[in-house]
Amino acid sequence: MVPMAQPGVALPELVMTESGIEQAEQALVDEFAMFDNWLDRYQYLIDLGRQLPDYPDAERLDSDKVAGCQSQVWFQASLEQGRLQFRAISDAAIVSGLIAVLLRLYDDQPAQAIVDYEPRFIAALGLDKHLSPSRANGLHAMLTRIRDSARGALAA
Repeated sequence: MVPMAQPGVALPELVMTESGIEQAEQALVDEFAMFDNWLDRYQYLIDLGRQLPDYPDAERLDSDKVAGCQSQVWFQASLEQGRLQFRAISDAAIVSGLIAVLLRLYDDQPAQAIVDYEPRFIAALGLDKHLSPSRANGLHAMLTRIRDSARGALAA
């Protein structure tokens, strides 16, 4: 129940804190809102993918491939000081952009925050309406890998 204000009595502020994931999500939504059309948004995704850190060929192991992606996606997760660290790359430009979005949201986040977060960014960015079915399947496969990594970290 929300307390009612009494004349002359100050109420404590009700503070709703956002997680780092929610803040990153809002920043992405704001960035994508700058573009008027989906051709520009696709180009922005491609540009984000080009900024991914180097992922040497020697580290592209079959054991790190994400099943369910039409393109090749290599994905690694590690737990460092209670936070999950993710590295990933794809051989496809738009998928690399999707990886960049996922890393902006989930990299260096606590496992519990990842498990608790409901991914609203897919609809908020319009990805649910503008990705091909194979790319949407790949995005969901990567999200599953991220959430499974978080659940595994919590169980350890």
